[in-house]
Amino acid sequence: MSRKENMKRADANQAVLYCRVSTEEQATEGVSLEAQEASLRAYCAMRGLEVVEVVIDAGVSGAKPLAGREGGSTVQDLATRGKVCAVVAWKLDRLFRDACDCLAVTQVWDRRGVALHLVDLGGQAVDTSTAMGRFFLTVMAGCAELERNQIRERTSAAMAYKVDRGEFIGGQLPYGYRLGADGVRLEAVEAEQRVICAARGLRAGGLSLRAVASELDRLGYVSRSGRPFQAEQVRRLLEAA
Repeated sequence: MSRKENMKRADANQAVLYCRVSTEEQATEGVSLEAQEASLRAYCAMRGLEVVEVVIDAGVSGAKPLAGREGGSTVQDLATRGKVCAVVAWKLDRLFRDACDCLAVTQVWDRRGVALHLVDLGGQAVDTSTAMGRFFLTVMAGCAELERNQIRERTSAAMAYKVDRGEFIGGQLPYGYRLGADGVRLEAVEAEQRVICAARGLRAGGLSLRAVASELDRLGYVSRSGRPFQAEQVRRLLEAA
């Protein structure tokens, strides 16, 4: 989403504000879109920057490249066409989580004379036209990517732990199981386990998935919907078992 505010020619003090929250962060105090925009506007007023457009990406992951976001592509367009002299964001991870994306994009901005301002760093402008500024941004981008990768690793480890303990991790319940009374653990459904056992035996006997589905139908077994099994359903139940 983008809001233009009397945009004229690009003067030396014109800025675009960029705000983003991921789906999980929308309800988190301190990183809401409203809080970000208020902070950015206050910063621009203090620095004498004229806000010509406010760009918002709501419910968009920072792992997605800037140009691949609806709002991000608008920021890219404004910066590369010289419509603004500054891009103002709450912190670097609002714009970038991937170091390569960050460095490639800001290098283009630097050539266009567009400065990056990060309010959460005390309102410091990252001047990539200098060697120190470029180094500082490189370090920050690397830290942002490291944080994203660590979150991904922790999430994967937690999911694997839950699976090992037979806990439900969301999505559709696998065939052959139901959710226990505690709302966490999976419990075997005897009737469905018999279907899985039969399907395994038929598959081990060399039958194709389609032939297994036909044989299950002949034996009187039906899917959860009460309809005959299809080959794709057989594949999924065997993989999940």
